[in-house]
Amino acid sequence: MDSGDAVKIQQVDGSNIHVYRNLCQAYEAEFSTITGKLPDADGLFPLDTYLGGPVQGFLLFVGGSPVGFAAIRVEQGEGAEVCEFYIVPSLRQRGLGKAFASRLFGMYPGPWQVKQLQGAGYATSFWCKVIGECTGGNYLQDEYDDPYWGRVTRQCFSISGAHRFEGP
Repeated sequence: MDSGDAVKIQQVDGSNIHVYRNLCQAYEAEFSTITGKLPDADGLFPLDTYLGGPVQGFLLFVGGSPVGFAAIRVEQGEGAEVCEFYIVPSLRQRGLGKAFASRLFGMYPGPWQVKQLQGAGYATSFWCKVIGECTGGNYLQDEYDDPYWGRVTRQCFSISGAHRFEGP
């Protein structure tokens, strides 16, 4: 990646849903070591989060290439939740994930939550660092019994409407 590469976020719609679904396959394959999922007869992993209703998808592009995605659930009066979040492995540790998450947080001021599966310590470390920097360390973390995933690590925090983020 060159420092001159443009970074862009696009909301998922009918014109780019195929890009989102393709990236979801890499994400599901990576997490299969934790979830135990196997692909179906066509070689595709089933998805856990589908877009529509309160769940919106976003794609992250660098230099025109899709390099990440997020699925965000926004419930009126309840806040927002990161349902899925992915950056391709070759571009991790470069600040893209933090910048992407920060921009998404800024789009939906108010309460947020993020959950990580047991066994995904690297994801918990990432989220604690990002959320800690975005909130000045003002967040709560607990263990939560999620009805779908079972026991997860969860961070709860709030983003003010005046908060602005910088990044790539």
